[in-house]
Order: sequence, then C-alpha cells, then structure tokens
Amino acid sequence: MSRIGNNPITIPDGVTVEVNENVVTVKGKLGELSQEFSGVAVKVEDGNVHVARPSDSKEHKAKHGLYRSLVLNMVEGVSKGWTKELELVGVGYRASNQGQKLDLALGFSHNIVMNIASEVKIEAISEKGKNPIIKLTSHDKQLVGQVAAKIRAFRKPEPYKGKGIKFVGEQLRRKAGKSA
Repeated sequence: MSRIGNNPITIPDGVTVEVNENVVTVKGKLGELSQEFSGVAVKVEDGNVHVARPSDSKEHKAKHGLYRSLVLNMVEGVSKGWTKELELVGVGYRASNQGQKLDLALGFSHNIVMNIASEVKIEAISEKGKNPIIKLTSHDKQLVGQVAAKIRAFRKPEPYKGKGIKFVGEQLRRKAGKSA
C-alpha cells in the first residue's frame, strides 16, 4: 500500500505556504496558486508541509495522497515551473504563435487558431529538417496539462505512420499495415 501522503513536503526558499480553514495558498517567484481541500488536515511546521488524515477509511486514504500530491505540485510550480512539449509529426504540419494565439496547420482545409490562457507561456520552435515543437510553460501543472491535451486532441497520432501531435518522448503503439 502506498504511503505517499505521509511524506512531508519541504518548502524551498522564496516560497510561502498558508493554510486558511480549507484552502491552501502557495506563493512564489513564478506566481500564486490556491487549492481547496476536505477530509484531511494540512499543517505548516518548521519549513515543511504535513498532510494528515483523521481515519483509515477508504475515502480519507484516497484524499490523503491526492492532496499531498496537489500541494507538492503547487510548491514545485511556483518555484521551478512546469513545461510540456508537443511535437507535430507529418508532412506540412506547422505551428506558429503570435503572443497568446497559436496557429496550427494540420492538414485540414483551414488553419486552427487557438487562444491560450495568459498564465501559460507558449513558444513554437521550427527548425529546418526537424518536426515543429510547441513548448508550453506555466506555474500551474493542471493548466499546462489541460492546454497540452486540448492541442493534442486536434490531431491525435495515428497508429500506422505515427502522424499527428504527440508529446516529446511519447512512445506510440504502432500497427503493421496491410500485407499482400
């Protein structure tokens, strides 16, 4: 059984963690995040954050590990930040950005233009001879993952040639085509 919820979270320099009733607020050099919690107790003691559960019921055990992971992701986000990279695989697939607008050419009749949330920094990298890469950076891990999933959903990688939008380093399940 996992005991991840029992591990204390070390607060790095420049990060402050505040607990008010049922809301944890984390402030750092990259921004500020807050998270509501229920079913557990969160305490800040001498540079560490401790998450404790009141009983060993199934619900409390599940929330114990969940909220510990959420607080850890918030602490890491405001101190270091989170990055996701997407790779466009396919002939003629292109990506460009102007400010917070992402312009994708994915083989459809029209380009897809997507407005990205202001908390997420976006960068489209196009090098000759390499696949275009979209780099998303933010202090909020959930937001980066959600934006990356939304971009990937425009053209998921197909199993035969591997064309589509995939995460950098993602292993795709490939299928053999028809054989004569």
